[in-house]
Amino acid sequence: MAGERLEDILAEHLAVIFCGINPGVTAAALGHHFAGRGNRFWRTLHLAGFTPQEIRPENDRTILQYQCGLTAVVERPTARADQLSLHEFIAAAADFERKVACYAPRFVAFLGKAAYCALSGQRDVTWGLQAKTFGNASVWVLPNPSGRNRAFTLDQLVGAYRQLCLAAGESRV
Repeated sequence: MAGERLEDILAEHLAVIFCGINPGVTAAALGHHFAGRGNRFWRTLHLAGFTPQEIRPENDRTILQYQCGLTAVVERPTARADQLSLHEFIAAAADFERKVACYAPRFVAFLGKAAYCALSGQRDVTWGLQAKTFGNASVWVLPNPSGRNRAFTLDQLVGAYRQLCLAAGESRV
């Protein structure tokens, strides 16, 4: 069902909550996470070992079976992440941190550096595990799997996501 807001897929005490910057226009219109034709999220997740098979976007809720959830920092859908303002991240920060604390995952994985930099106030962060927690969860920063992000090959994405999979103890490969 089409909508203006993409619903979170969350449950308490998950191993990982994957946190996008904001929903893409296609994902919001279809009502399913990472539904854009070029998005590599579901393939990456499978190849990294989080799921035994590649989940189709229309079956996105099944991710909960694998101790993973999905959300976004900013709820407003856009065609490109650079269409968001710093003000939108700042406005979303407190509610987002409360959401993470409420659901209490072991890890919150930010997909791309932009959202985590905006929320943490850090100008530059490294990929991978961060020193600070967020909402009492360990933070991991992963490359964004968007089809627009061609700075990372599929193999590079899989390698980065596999490190989190192994840290979370959820590897199924």
